[in-house]
Amino acid sequence: MPIKVLFICHGNICRSPMAEFIFKNMIKQKGLEDRFYAESAATSDEECWNGVGNPVYPPAKKELARHGIGTPGNELGVGGKRARQLRRDDYEKWDLIVGMEARNLSGIRRIVGSDPENKIRLLMDFAGTGEDIADPWYTGDFEGVYDMLERGIEAMIKELCE
Repeated sequence: MPIKVLFICHGNICRSPMAEFIFKNMIKQKGLEDRFYAESAATSDEECWNGVGNPVYPPAKKELARHGIGTPGNELGVGGKRARQLRRDDYEKWDLIVGMEARNLSGIRRIVGSDPENKIRLLMDFAGTGEDIADPWYTGDFEGVYDMLERGIEAMIKELCE
């Protein structure tokens, strides 16, 4: 049974889908695809219209492609990804729910309620920094976000494999 990881950010068009696909790419490269499963979602419904979510934000998609993710031969589902909002019942479906910033953790808890199984974590806690990953929708720093996501995810995979 694979470990199921759900990455969360505010809108599910920048940070959390980037994290989802960086994670999928890393586990593919490490030959761990059978040990893990990942998706992403949002704490907000702002990017979901009439039940249909927006695709990955173009600058986020471009940054992933710069690293060979979401490209021919390594698509990983980037082209079909649509934003969705976290649901209360997601708590039972996922082994780990990973937020990008402290505000996301508050939003996750608002939606799912309590966290008796300690499934809710901040991504950069895995890297030992506890930093928030700033929203590149506002900062424009998709490269810096990619680098932070890569560090956090590498540390998370290492911890989960131990």
